[in-house]
Amino acid sequence: MSLVAYTGAVFHMTDDPAVVGAEASFQYEADGMLVIDDGTVQACGPRTSLATKLPEDTPVVDHSGNLIIPGFIDTHIHFPQLDMIASFGEQLLDWLERYTFPEEAKFADPAHAGECAEFFITELLRNGTTSALVYGTVHKQSVEALFEAAYKRNMRLIAGKALMDRNVPEGVRDTAAGSDKDNRDLIKRWHGKGRIGYAITPRFAPACSDEQLTLAGKLLAEHPDVLMHTHLSENTSEIDWVKKLYPTAKDYLDVYDRFGLLTDRSVFAHCVHLEGEEFQRMAEADAAISYCPTSNLFLGSGLFNLSEAEKYGVTVGLGTDVGAGTSFSILETMNEAYKICHLRGHRLDPFKSFYLATLGGAKALNIADKIGNFEPGKEADFLVIDGSATPLLERRLKNCSGVDETLFVLSMLGDDRAISHTYVAGECVHSRD
Repeated sequence: MSLVAYTGAVFHMTDDPAVVGAEASFQYEADGMLVIDDGTVQACGPRTSLATKLPEDTPVVDHSGNLIIPGFIDTHIHFPQLDMIASFGEQLLDWLERYTFPEEAKFADPAHAGECAEFFITELLRNGTTSALVYGTVHKQSVEALFEAAYKRNMRLIAGKALMDRNVPEGVRDTAAGSDKDNRDLIKRWHGKGRIGYAITPRFAPACSDEQLTLAGKLLAEHPDVLMHTHLSENTSEIDWVKKLYPTAKDYLDVYDRFGLLTDRSVFAHCVHLEGEEFQRMAEADAAISYCPTSNLFLGSGLFNLSEAEKYGVTVGLGTDVGAGTSFSILETMNEAYKICHLRGHRLDPFKSFYLATLGGAKALNIADKIGNFEPGKEADFLVIDGSATPLLERRLKNCSGVDETLFVLSMLGDDRAISHTYVAGECVHSRD
């Protein structure tokens, strides 16, 4: 791919606004240019200054009137739960038994896994999500299908086979030894192939035997660039169950720590009911949290305390948690995150929202050296947001007085319709038209 320039309003986050302050956390050019060379960012800045430095024959793609931002990063999502999204009436544990496990059992069929993987990846890209940390099922072929679909599109995607060898139905149960072999095979075949990464993925502590968690911790230690992805403190009934299973553990987080699963490569989804000491230990380990607001509201799990995570310096990214989450759209996820913070007495400013969705997510997944903003040398995953996607959005944006208000309105009124184009490594992989 040769040099290509893209014009439009350009925005990206350069740091966490909770740490450096809002004004020092972003770059915005109302008349901007993003220059891409062979799938990586070469430059980002004012169009007037960058245009004069381009070779005369450089193609220029005009997105004037629209907003160019880094691709969204979903730090927690379940690809096998496509066909059960918006299932009625249950909280976490009953929801898993009634809806999730029967649906995931279908992924023993490779054809079903392949069809779902294609739809799933297409839907991510249509919503502007260019990278994600994804749960498969216990079936090795579910992860194979997902990796095939992502690799074909050159996506930076991290996923893993779910580990569940107890307290689950037979159709979604594996064994400790079998899951360890599958993990090793998948890592050998896929980790580092193209832009694919692997995550060791225990479902949650109640679904994994001590032997399975021990093997997971051993495998994590053997592979220093592989992630660990699991659930933590999502629901009060779940926490009570963990206390019964591990009566000598200090708390839920301590269970994972005992098996070597609390590290700087660990991503814990939800963390709704963490206490201060747990936040402190997560910060000391440099582990990350995936904040999943639509799921937490839909299942009635509770209200995540983002300000407490910030107080302790814990890394946080946004997750849709489809299918308990009700939308693939990170814009809609920002909407719900704002409301939860409001109920917590904390105002989530729009710069922080877009940080969580881009650079914060990249830091949570240990890939901020590769994606998350428009620093030169990073991979060119980016979106074009159309502010006239709906009549109401267009009307409201005309009354915005600054980029902060524009971002806030996009996060409140935007959804998949606002994603005009999605680019992966400089290639357009979704165009709304």
